[in-house]
Amino acid sequence: MAEKNWHAGSTLPIAVQAVACLAGAVTPARAFALSDSFAAPGDLTKLDPSVIWEALIAGIVVCSLLAAIALWIHSSLRRTRRLQLRRNAFVSSAMNNLNQGVVMTDAQRRVIFCNDRYLEIYGLTRSDVRAGMNGRELLALRRKRGVLGASDDEFYDKAASANGLITELPDGRAILVKYFVLPNGGSVATHLDVSEQRRLSRQLASTKQFLESVLDHVPACVAAKSIEDGCYIFANSAYERFWGLSRDFAVGRKARELFAPSSASSIEAADRAALNSPDGQYRNEFEVDRAGARRMVASIRIVVRNESNKPEFLLIVFEDITDRRSLSQELESTKKFLELVVDNIPVALIVEQVKDGSYLLANRSAETILNRRREETTGLTASDIFNPKEARLIIARDEAAIKKRGMITEEHPISTKDGLRLFLTRRATVLNDAGEPQYLIKTHEDVTDRRQTESRMAHMAYHDGLTDLPNRAAFLQALTQMIEACEGTGEEFAVLCVDLDGLKEVNDVFGHALGDKLLIEVAHRLQDSARARLSGDEFGLIIDGKQPETGLALARQIGEAVAREFQIDGRPVRAGITTGMSVFPHNGTDGASLLANAGAALFRAKQKSRGTISLYQPEMDQQIRDRRVLHQDLSMAVKNGELSLAFQPQGIAGHSVAESEIIGFEALARWQHPVRGQVSPAEFIPIAEESGLIVEMGEWILREACREAASWPKPLQVAVNLSPAQFMHGDVVGLVHSILIETGHAPGRLELEITEGVLIEDFDRGLALLRRLKALGVRISMDDFGSGYSSLSYLQAFPFDKIKIDRAFIINLGRNPQSAAIVRAVIDLGHGLEMSIIAEGVETVDQLAFLASEGCDGVQGYLLGKPLPIGKYAGLVGRAEAMELALKTG
Repeated sequence: MAEKNWHAGSTLPIAVQAVACLAGAVTPARAFALSDSFAAPGDLTKLDPSVIWEALIAGIVVCSLLAAIALWIHSSLRRTRRLQLRRNAFVSSAMNNLNQGVVMTDAQRRVIFCNDRYLEIYGLTRSDVRAGMNGRELLALRRKRGVLGASDDEFYDKAASANGLITELPDGRAILVKYFVLPNGGSVATHLDVSEQRRLSRQLASTKQFLESVLDHVPACVAAKSIEDGCYIFANSAYERFWGLSRDFAVGRKARELFAPSSASSIEAADRAALNSPDGQYRNEFEVDRAGARRMVASIRIVVRNESNKPEFLLIVFEDITDRRSLSQELESTKKFLELVVDNIPVALIVEQVKDGSYLLANRSAETILNRRREETTGLTASDIFNPKEARLIIARDEAAIKKRGMITEEHPISTKDGLRLFLTRRATVLNDAGEPQYLIKTHEDVTDRRQTESRMAHMAYHDGLTDLPNRAAFLQALTQMIEACEGTGEEFAVLCVDLDGLKEVNDVFGHALGDKLLIEVAHRLQDSARARLSGDEFGLIIDGKQPETGLALARQIGEAVAREFQIDGRPVRAGITTGMSVFPHNGTDGASLLANAGAALFRAKQKSRGTISLYQPEMDQQIRDRRVLHQDLSMAVKNGELSLAFQPQGIAGHSVAESEIIGFEALARWQHPVRGQVSPAEFIPIAEESGLIVEMGEWILREACREAASWPKPLQVAVNLSPAQFMHGDVVGLVHSILIETGHAPGRLELEITEGVLIEDFDRGLALLRRLKALGVRISMDDFGSGYSSLSYLQAFPFDKIKIDRAFIINLGRNPQSAAIVRAVIDLGHGLEMSIIAEGVETVDQLAFLASEGCDGVQGYLLGKPLPIGKYAGLVGRAEAMELALKTG
């Protein structure tokens, strides 16, 4: 082999040089020493024999020395050659026993070595690699044998790269070739069979892909994080869907970089608990904040250890159990409800068997009627429980109900431990499959409080809910009676319209709640002389005696009383009054004229200055002319596009604002006058109603409200007020029908709010129109219930879908028990008539909580939202643009 040649060629020249040097060193010296003794050949006979012997002996010595040196050199060369051969054999054996093929070339790219593994890999023999073959010839040989598919340049370029060259052999083996250039210009190439590694790599990749696919199809959320730095290293599809973020975004980040602080804190606390647990597992349930909504999750965390039994990463599996927990709680609640319903219904319930009259069931409420514990009544009859007289009466009524095979209802007083109470008793017969009476169900309902409530409701019909003063209806009734008493007698009396100054400022600065308290305090100071509260901040008085002196004197007295400072909720509040007065019979002979002229005088007084008193004068007709100008402007407002709609949310009555889900809006008209600016509805709505413009305006409001609501992605309700004038003029039913068809608005999503004025003017006609409207599929609501007459006969005559409690009653919730009792009574009354209840003017959380606890169905007021353009509530109605904005900012 070439290696052997290298070593032989390098040792021989050194030995020759050593002998030559030695001979050269000895011979010249001796020759120099004898040079003087040498003579010409002719003179040899003259030489001294001793010299000759010395020269001969010296020559022999030199020859012996040279022979010894030559022998030593030869022996050294043999030892060196044997050592080199042993070294070469060792290297060759070591190289041939490597698990990878090795090929070495010299600076001229000639192959100087290739081991057995190389020949074995490519199916070559030692004879195939001839002496002097270069690298490219070796590649050509492999290409010829079919074990190289790359070109020479491609082979050297890729093999010399950091990753090396993968060669696929025909038998499926994969060989990794790496090529290294040596500093002396030669090269070394290694050839490693990586078939098994590639198979294992593919298997690992396939297994990883399989496992990831399995985890992606697991419905639970699965994630893993590194314990070292707390960063996520894996997340499945369920995890992405739950959090609404991609796994690529999550991987490499910590919890605090991904989630809200509260959620991140809960997650980190659970992680720490898992790491500290003895068995490396931790289960818990906690709340997280997902896109602004609180969700409950159940999780298990498992600490995964490496081969050294050290914690390496944390495996997290969790699922959203919010709905499941809610359902579980609901099922549990339903179960308890079904178990307790009989014991907790607010009426006495008794079930008896028809065949023998024995009692099968009685609830706790029935103990009041039975005068004993319900458990003691099972199996007994009426004769066993009641005295003979009562038993005979009860049995006779039971038999009458069984004979009728229907329901018999009656009211009668019953003596109880709480005294004599009025009960409504219903008897209903239950038939078996054969149609024969099997059970008799009897309920006894204590209606004492309801009858008292109806009495209070009658009081409400003529009294203001906030101040408990007589309302406008009662005032007009008293005014009519006063006119009848004074007519033809020459007697005089004055009608005063008193307006409370500063109420708007109090409302703006301190809120409506304090403003209402101010109204109550003013009513207390006016209690001796006031006859009614006519509107929000206006009071009416009827003053008899010589006029106008008596009226003016009392007006001044009232002004002084109101001018004194009020202390409300610890705040000093000042107010005043402005008064307008008309006199009977000089300024009118009927109630409407007197009240209108007093109002005209009040208008003049306000124009002069607050706190003044004005008597009606005929020239005050200018006020009427001003109102006519406003009326003319209003008549053009619809055509000029000055009117717009504001929408106020209506929600389910929950114990908090978050629980009060928005279910609809009330559409309210707004007027932007080109000169006056924003005109208050309290100013232009009465003008519209008095002039009849409300019919045209109401049609516009209804059409715009339906058109707007029809475009909402969410099918929320929209409520629209209808004026009594719309019922009196035109075909209101046809109008509603045509607008529904024109706008495509679903009838079931439209709620029409009416006041009792619709039925007061013409009861029969109004009732017929309401029934026709309800036949269209729309909902009918009684608005401002309790602020006027609100006759119970209207509720009895027509099945309203909803009753709206006037805000005057809601304001006083928590301030006086009367308001709470009235609101509670209205709720009970509405539910008893199977009508839903909505409360207006809800402005505090306490009011909302009270209404929710009393079972009020809906609420409306500033607490939920002010009347605003619908664009402000785009998110509530499901507008796409609002959703896009949420995504951008989320």
